[in-house]
Amino acid sequence: MEIKIVDPRSLIENPDRARRSKSSPQADALLLATIKAVGVVQPPVVAPQTDGGNGFVIQFGHRRVKQAIAAGIEEIAVLVGEAAEDGGAMRSMVENIARENLNPVDQWRAIERLVALGWTEEAIAVALALPVRQIKKLRLLAHVLPAMLDHMAKGDMPDERQLRIIAAASLDEQKEVWKAHKPSKGDPQVSWWSVANGLAKTRMYARDASFGDDLAQAYGIAWVEDLFAPADEDSRYTTNVEAFLGAQQEWMTNNLPKKGVITEANTWGQPELPKKAERVYGKPSKSDHVAMYLDRDGKVQSVHYRMPEDKKKAKGNGAAEEPVVVSKPRPDVTRKGIDMIGDLRTDALHEALARAPIEDDTLMALLILAFAGQNVRVDSGAGGDFRFGNRFGRHAAMLFDAQGKFAFDADTLRVAMRNVLIDVLSCRENISKSGILALVAGEVLGADGFLPNMGTEEFLSCLSRPALEASCVDTPVLPRQRVKDTRAALVEHFKEGHFVHPAALFAPDAEGLAAWLKKNETVEESEDDDAPEHQDELTEDSAPADGDLNDEYSEGFREAAE
Repeated sequence: MEIKIVDPRSLIENPDRARRSKSSPQADALLLATIKAVGVVQPPVVAPQTDGGNGFVIQFGHRRVKQAIAAGIEEIAVLVGEAAEDGGAMRSMVENIARENLNPVDQWRAIERLVALGWTEEAIAVALALPVRQIKKLRLLAHVLPAMLDHMAKGDMPDERQLRIIAAASLDEQKEVWKAHKPSKGDPQVSWWSVANGLAKTRMYARDASFGDDLAQAYGIAWVEDLFAPADEDSRYTTNVEAFLGAQQEWMTNNLPKKGVITEANTWGQPELPKKAERVYGKPSKSDHVAMYLDRDGKVQSVHYRMPEDKKKAKGNGAAEEPVVVSKPRPDVTRKGIDMIGDLRTDALHEALARAPIEDDTLMALLILAFAGQNVRVDSGAGGDFRFGNRFGRHAAMLFDAQGKFAFDADTLRVAMRNVLIDVLSCRENISKSGILALVAGEVLGADGFLPNMGTEEFLSCLSRPALEASCVDTPVLPRQRVKDTRAALVEHFKEGHFVHPAALFAPDAEGLAAWLKKNETVEESEDDDAPEHQDELTEDSAPADGDLNDEYSEGFREAAE
């Protein structure tokens, strides 16, 4: 090296310098005062330009040069060395660490620069005397939101587990969580636990998957490598839990034994076996059955069980052959999808009751239908807290005037009846469900026209592959190889359109309605047989003023039922 006297303004900043974070104003002010008092004590190190220029590029001492210019010094001494092949990236990093350790963000930037120049993680670790694990950890910062990086550069770093969770999330997700947990002026510290907890996702590991690459591709599962897992195990994982479980379910269906059944796990994680089944804990026999299910971790598990012997068949000449248990086919709509349909139907039905034109006789017939529903105790599907007092008191109160007299007009009565129907009729999949009569009411009111667009990612993700591909009929969308791609194409197609799944329509099942009618006709006959004799002695004086009113109600009821 040789010493030269140069104008500090002529020196060129090194774009590959290791320290990028701004120094504090206090540190800059102290260095400036020192230079004004005694000058630049230790000369900066420079190297000749490698792009054909005649200038010098600063290797070490960017702050000294900057503050010398600020102090108005026209000439300083510099040490001129040879240019390095990597632009001085490694020398700059080592020199800065020796003086004052770089913050983790600057370390990561320097490491990324070295990797881009051909350095391996192992070589960097040896040169800096750091564990390879530390190099890998710092490289996670490449996936962190810039706003978080700026804060981490101040020395407030999450631990390794928290950093892994943050780096695994998308930038959009990080941005939303950072808004809620970024530091305030009064408290500069960040609760990294809260940030990581807000971004944490359930991981489903490839080592727990029974399915192969074909089903993984069909369900759009992209495995992510966990860089910090033990080296002797398969650390690939996915956060697409629904796709993972769907692929596992399809694998079980395709690999079900002859005497097998697919079941579900209960609250305690144990399989729900058929009624009267006896679980086999020892070595199973050939006549035993197999139940396959998914445990809490999404793994495919199987248990053996046997059914009790059929006594009637056992009395015959020979032993009866045990029936083969056939697993139920995978439903077209998942449990979540059925719950969504129940909610959408209920909202549409209530909107139709509030807005659709309804004739008076139909309105009264619907009122009879509503109170014949299976939820009549009554548990409402309309929501709200009615724990105190009679739930229908607020509707009955509409029929009284300001002086407390029972007085009302026809319009008030219609509004009250509509409100009562809204409170009673429900299609929700819970205790408030009215049953098939709510579907009858919805069909009468044309509630199908009030159903929202169901061509959304949230609903379509509840459909099986056959059901999803069936939704492509009458559309220009063709089924894709991957379920994920088919769903995305349908969502895009129906973005400006309107899609209603056939399972959500209000048309009641003909067999179900016939069974309901038959059941209630039987009840009516038994009630008539036990009716007191004086009920048959009803005179014309006690009948309603409009003699045809009962006939009109009956006709309205029959129209609604049809």
